[in-house]
Amino acid sequence: MNDILPEASATWRHVENVVREVIESYGYREIRLPILERTEVFARAIGEVTDIVEKEMYSFKDRNDESLTMRPEGTAGMVRAGITNGLFHNQRQKLWTIGPMFRYEKPQKGRYRQFHQFDVEAMGYDGPDVDAELIIMCARMWEKLGLGRLSLEINTLGMPDSRAKYRDELVKYFSAVKSQLDEDSIRRLEKNPLRILDSKNPDMHELIAAAPVMIEHIDAESKTHFDGLKSILEAAEVPYTVNPRLVRGIDYYNLSVFEWVTDALGSQGAVCAGGRYDGLVEKLGGRATPAIGWAMGVERLVALYEACGGEAGVQAPDVYCVAVGDAALGRGFEVAEDLRDRIPGIKVELNLGGGSFKSQLKRADKSGAVYAVILGEDEVTRNEAGLKPLRTDEHQVDVKLDELAEVVAARISNR
Repeated sequence: MNDILPEASATWRHVENVVREVIESYGYREIRLPILERTEVFARAIGEVTDIVEKEMYSFKDRNDESLTMRPEGTAGMVRAGITNGLFHNQRQKLWTIGPMFRYEKPQKGRYRQFHQFDVEAMGYDGPDVDAELIIMCARMWEKLGLGRLSLEINTLGMPDSRAKYRDELVKYFSAVKSQLDEDSIRRLEKNPLRILDSKNPDMHELIAAAPVMIEHIDAESKTHFDGLKSILEAAEVPYTVNPRLVRGIDYYNLSVFEWVTDALGSQGAVCAGGRYDGLVEKLGGRATPAIGWAMGVERLVALYEACGGEAGVQAPDVYCVAVGDAALGRGFEVAEDLRDRIPGIKVELNLGGGSFKSQLKRADKSGAVYAVILGEDEVTRNEAGLKPLRTDEHQVDVKLDELAEVVAARISNR
């Protein structure tokens, strides 16, 4: 698990703010979800024969002997919350959330056991138009963040009937080469052969590449949906590649699936991924509700932002108040609060812990502040403050305290 230090937090906050603004510009509303859910929520939703459920979940018994799990992903909790609170009854919902997720896996670059995700979900929409909207939303994020080196891969997993037929084809194919399968693939062969296509074992890649392709077995309804998605993306000028091996690592997906991938982060190529899960609400006890969503790891997004040269700027104060002496410190609190009251968004740091004029001025410079407001005995007596520029060659000026906010506001706005 990973600490995010103040220097990094500035970048995180900038990236998160951009993503939030884009999501909400499409009419999606924020929902806040608990970190803990009953284990069955994830086991039923994600699928028993998945790496997440079998190997990666943090689960434990509480004092009532109920099995609880720290959420490994956001969609199952989002659906559970919708069912619990009646959000899907004769309604359509466009929701988003952000928060920490937990998976017990081998840490590597951009992947930690506690990680953070944005989740965006649309429930009650069954056409390819909402699939396209969620993808186009991502393209707008990349543009707003100035990100390059991203490409879109899409696929369709079909409807349940065609998926069942495809499953039979996979079982037949992999059974013929069973002696070459690894332990995980043998275990998945009967229960969920599609998971074999998601194997990360490089020794399996050649066998997987030769396996039957889902898109060749889809029904007419699935093909129409997929063609509709492609048509909208083309009209919106969002380039894509059809990747017939893209299945996603969770059982609840059907029809459209997609990933935004990059070559800028080594082997951890997926930055944002998602797809349609029309059967999940019913599977967790609600009414049948079409739905689609995506998840995006904040760690990887921040890493890509930095790899593409993005900077959030320094978290420096606009003004540092130097106050020498008890009387000056008392007025310093008043001045700092007055600046915060009268100048929206200003960052003001007041020197605390005493110190000589020289040492306080050094702290002011080190803080990165644009201006130092200087208060000493003489300034307090005259009801003035010295305003000293710290980043330019301008001269220091004396300003009446009741005019200070106006002068500071004007100078900051002109920078």
